[in-house]
Amino acid sequence: MRLDDDIQNIRGIGEKTAKQFERLGISTVGDLITYYPRTYKKYSEPVSVSEVNEGDRVAVFCKVVTYVEERRGRRYTITSLSASDSTGSIRMVWFNKPYLKSQFHKGEMYIFYGTIKIKGAVRVMEMPEFFTQFNYQKMLSTLQPIYPLKSGITNNSITRAIEQVKDLVLALPDSLPSNVIEEHGLMSRGEAVWWIHFPDDEEGLKSALKRIALDEFLEFLINVRRLKEKTVVESNHHQITEEARVKRDGFIAGLPFSLTEGQKAAVEDITRDMQSDYMMSRLIQGDVGSGKTVVAVIALLMNAISGYQGALMVPTEVLAMQHFEDISKMLKPYKLKVRLLTGSMTAKDKRGVYEELRTGECDVVIGTHAIIQDATEFKDLGLVITDEQHRFGVKQRERLAEKGNTPNVLVMSATPIPRTLAIILYADMDISVIKDMPADRKSIYNCVVGTEYRPSAYKFIRERVSAGEQVYVICPMVEESETVDAENVINYSEDLQEKLGDGVRVSYLHGKMKESEKHQILESFVKKEIDVLVSTTVIEVGINNPNATVMMIENAERFGLAQLHQLRGRVGRGSLQSYCIFINVKKSEESMERLKVLEESNDGFFIASEDLRLRGPGDFFGIRQSGDMNFKVADIYKHADMLRLAQDLSLTIDNI
Repeated sequence: MRLDDDIQNIRGIGEKTAKQFERLGISTVGDLITYYPRTYKKYSEPVSVSEVNEGDRVAVFCKVVTYVEERRGRRYTITSLSASDSTGSIRMVWFNKPYLKSQFHKGEMYIFYGTIKIKGAVRVMEMPEFFTQFNYQKMLSTLQPIYPLKSGITNNSITRAIEQVKDLVLALPDSLPSNVIEEHGLMSRGEAVWWIHFPDDEEGLKSALKRIALDEFLEFLINVRRLKEKTVVESNHHQITEEARVKRDGFIAGLPFSLTEGQKAAVEDITRDMQSDYMMSRLIQGDVGSGKTVVAVIALLMNAISGYQGALMVPTEVLAMQHFEDISKMLKPYKLKVRLLTGSMTAKDKRGVYEELRTGECDVVIGTHAIIQDATEFKDLGLVITDEQHRFGVKQRERLAEKGNTPNVLVMSATPIPRTLAIILYADMDISVIKDMPADRKSIYNCVVGTEYRPSAYKFIRERVSAGEQVYVICPMVEESETVDAENVINYSEDLQEKLGDGVRVSYLHGKMKESEKHQILESFVKKEIDVLVSTTVIEVGINNPNATVMMIENAERFGLAQLHQLRGRVGRGSLQSYCIFINVKKSEESMERLKVLEESNDGFFIASEDLRLRGPGDFFGIRQSGDMNFKVADIYKHADMLRLAQDLSLTIDNI
């Protein structure tokens, strides 16, 4: 069997199952073995009921002491029972699992595993797993892989399929020289891939993740090196004129605010690059809210005044529309034609924009991935800008640059990467850093609290909504899960609507929705038709609503600090005072120490360095989950040593 074989070649996978796997992006054997778990679950020794605290994820060995009850809620069936040991009792609750009514009988003994909640004076486990004592003993101290799933595919169906191709996995060819593997104590590639799916212990899993992280970094840096080789000596065919510099100064003087020192320095860097004999390839790195967009507008203005076309690519349609409206107004006095290009536009509207770009009638186009589609042709593209650079891979960036005759390239990122790592990751670019914040930007008030604070938080949310402001609530899950206990978007939004009352308009958003649905909800939120938006991390980038002043993040302990900082950046974007409430469900000393960093600082670069320092030994995955650089495993903070090794190796290795 080969890596490019159809997944139906694996025993037990027929046409129907193959279609379900395709929904996960798995169509070949190679896709399957590189479809890595998103996390792992480790079962622990049972504890006494009296020992548990709210937020603890524990196992308890209890007797069923009541008959199973079943009642219907508004949108789900609730199945529950009480169980106890000699020290106390716990209420067990399941949603939409009516078949469990016949599973349990009074007097039977089970081990229940889940997260403790305290409701009134009652201990509760929602959606606990349950085992016989014998079966649980087999699970103890093992690491169970948890994969990103869709209906029809289970964790077991993925692991069973991978087990069928064990020999192929272990025999994967290694791109690293044997002396490098030996010198740095690395696993072979095949061994590492196998351990990621079937880890025997935590130390082995860490070694496997490090090896795959090294491979991902190395592949990325080889691509960056090739890009640099293409661009480092490219002549600048789009030098800006003296007229562009003069109009730049007039534009800056006419702004209703003064540029910060960091913005001024970035503008000077860009101007110098665009006047030089060689094409610009520059990264503008600045924390959320540091004012990178106005710097980009100045670059687009200078480029257009000099007679060239400019393109700004952003990660979401809502952000593209917001940028289009704002930038159109800013450039209107200069009689420049600005156009929007997104995937949801009608074919007729797209054709109109394509024609204007091809003939040169359009000066600036702002859009999403639609800009790099084959149908898009420019008459003379002089400047390419990508916003939220970590959302686009090197190949996408290169594809946009290829739309013109070696246009100047500017990328912007709010990901707080330490400069030493940024120099490696953006080896093909010069770097400008905007460290200071605009003078009118108020610091966000932050607080880290336990679950007992929720009633006060709900009251505060009602007050802010009454004042005409809007609120985000972030939950880590979309729906109730058997494998992960966490506040979830769908149920939470319904409960929140009841608690806040009919006078507050609550809606929810998550990544499994169709793009058109997400776009409609975000647009309604920006138009103030929604007061409280309950969402997963899908809103981490791609929306700018200055009227949103409160963010409450449930289960904050489940996120990396850098990702929490990115989420927090959705508020505090206007002149209104903004607030961020981090709900810490776990309440351990370790989680409180981590979250206190966010309570005490709004500096993304400081937070990123603390995130690296405070990562716990059990935190296998971190920043990479937010999509940085399109890595599956590699984490630029956690695997910084592998990144530096990859930098050295990338100079001598051509392919991986």
